[in-house]
Amino acid sequence: MGTENMNIENTGSESDVANQIEIIYEDEHLVAINKEAGLLVHRSWLDRGETRFALQLTRDAVGCHVFPVHRLDRPTSGVLLFAKSSAVARSLTEAFTAHQVTKQYLAVVRGFMSEQGSVDYALSFKPDAIADKFANLDKPAQEAVTHWQSLAQIELPFAVSKKHATSRYSLMRLTPETGRKHQLRRHMRHLFHHIVGDTSHGDIRHTRFFRTQYDCTRMLLHAQTLALSHPVTGEPLLLKAGLDDQWMRILEEFGWVNSAED
Repeated sequence: MGTENMNIENTGSESDVANQIEIIYEDEHLVAINKEAGLLVHRSWLDRGETRFALQLTRDAVGCHVFPVHRLDRPTSGVLLFAKSSAVARSLTEAFTAHQVTKQYLAVVRGFMSEQGSVDYALSFKPDAIADKFANLDKPAQEAVTHWQSLAQIELPFAVSKKHATSRYSLMRLTPETGRKHQLRRHMRHLFHHIVGDTSHGDIRHTRFFRTQYDCTRMLLHAQTLALSHPVTGEPLLLKAGLDDQWMRILEEFGWVNSAED
């Protein structure tokens, strides 16, 4: 039987605290965690000095080997799912590939977006200097589709841009239909509604404003829910990850707490 919202107990030492990870679901086949912002999914040549990884922390917490079946960017928080066997991992990977898994994200973006809509904009391959050193650089642009819903909006009396006396922001629910690299971040940039805190695809002016005004040092993109059929039992499974302190501080400041709930 699955265990929801189970947290690893705090034993008190700095070492144990640093190695804690929040488990939001676990059964004999699967384990899902709430990945914190800034945590790498697994070891990478891009960050040789890093010592904490979601895969290893999850393995240590559950006491068995785990297999990643999808990924979250390092600055993105939220639901991250692992399989406990290679067979279940293959089944889940096939489900993700066949678009049988629904992922919903919360994001704060600059500007006011329409109530709902979709962006169908193919994304070219953007290689990492080290991780994609041997990748085919001539890949054609890949189809990428994202649906959005505007949950709340606010206009603040701060001139972040010289062109405007005020600054506008929207709380968004983003649902990617495809799973391209940095898809949500790149699609929001394409629409000129950059995700706040995105240092690679965002608007540095708004990122700096949130950092100084609200002490927000992270990218405001969170994988809130993951919905799928259990790969073994076939039962519907809805995994949900709570928001961290920085997210909650923004939601409370803007009066968006209720809007962020499903």
